Amino acid sequence: MNLVPHDIIIRPIITEKSSSLVELNKYTFEVHRSANKIQIRQAVEQIFKVKVLSVNTINVPSKPKRMGAFTGKTRSWKKAVVALPQGQRIEFFEGVSI
Repeated sequence: MNLVPHDIIIRPIITEKSSSLVELNKYTFEVHRSANKIQIRQAVEQIFKVKVLSVNTINVPSKPKRMGAFTGKTRSWKKAVVALPQGQRIEFFEGVSI
């Protein structure tokens, strides 16, 4: 399946934990479910013009939810944590505070 870089990187994940990882030069993204580590690395390098050291991926399972008598599930999705070398940054995350 041919995915363009903007189809692979869906959105950045901005949480308290991901904000603390930014100090270690690690950035967290929601990525396409079928994207592999090589495709994620290439997409981040093309979009943000940085060098990527490593990519860790996590499949986040759906969780059961209830609204009164109705039950359902949240959607499952894929998360990627991308590590950059010292001195390189992604400005998209700069100035974000929780």
